[in-house]
Amino acid sequence: MTTLLTPVSGEPAADLLLDAYSLAVSGAAAAAHPAVVHIEVGGNNTPGGSGSGFFISPDGYLLTNSHVVHGARELRVFLADGRKLAADLIGDDPDTDLAVLRVSADDLSHLSLFDSDAVRPGEIAIAIGSPMGFQQTITAGIVSGLGRSLRGASGRLIDNIIQTDAALNPGNSGGPLVNTHGQVIGVNTAIIRPAQGICFAIASNTARWVVGLLIKDGRIRRSFIGVAGQTVPLIRKVARYHHLAQETGVLVAGLEPDSPAARAGLLEGDIVLKLDDAVTPAVDALHKQLTGDRIGERAIVTFLRGVELRRHAIIPLEMPVRS
Repeated sequence: MTTLLTPVSGEPAADLLLDAYSLAVSGAAAAAHPAVVHIEVGGNNTPGGSGSGFFISPDGYLLTNSHVVHGARELRVFLADGRKLAADLIGDDPDTDLAVLRVSADDLSHLSLFDSDAVRPGEIAIAIGSPMGFQQTITAGIVSGLGRSLRGASGRLIDNIIQTDAALNPGNSGGPLVNTHGQVIGVNTAIIRPAQGICFAIASNTARWVVGLLIKDGRIRRSFIGVAGQTVPLIRKVARYHHLAQETGVLVAGLEPDSPAARAGLLEGDIVLKLDDAVTPAVDALHKQLTGDRIGERAIVTFLRGVELRRHAIIPLEMPVRS
């Protein structure tokens, strides 16, 4: 049975809808804001910065953006109840722009990570954080789009980004994007400065995966082969001759000395097509294949050298930790 909003004492139905929206936003904000913190950062030979974050457990683990805390010398967290606590960096991952901190406190208000695969465009999205240093600021809008990709500071693409029109400003970074139940659907991360109402959050499912590994290992292990790549089109005659379904590949524009690619015999000018059976039509596709489980494991790289199709064995190594 569908329940309709019925005006009371002559109140227009539109006003009732606005009241319902207001109650949904204020209720979610009230539920979420005790877990949201303001972060102040002191860096090495760099000016201090600030951002937002939120607790994900009652024993002091909190989530924020990597770009807020990467390279920090000192971290201070300001809680909603007025407390100021020192925080330790447990781990950060520039490739997904996520980081985990911890403070020494117990019984903290914390937020749960919702299944971002269940989020739909048009749903209400509420951002909480410290834009421009104004703590516990709330903005609301809708989920404008799903499955976006955003280039991170490391150069890799971050996938499954949520687009929202909830207003974000510098200082919102690392704060939660929540639904009307106060559950986290994303971690606010970026804005497009010339645009109006185009803001982005890292999906909560990505955050859940990263958090587990950062708490366990302090970092995300990835592999590399030592290629500076560029996406290029394939010559049609060559692609047809070798029965290649793809139209593009990854040009080897540079090689790191003594890297896995160099040891495997790749040369500048080769065009990488596959890693094992996974097609690599673009640099980002190659990056996605270089996961932690490939470290030290033999693989076959398929590539073009001129018009000749070649296959060489290659052993990816662990990507060094970025300082």
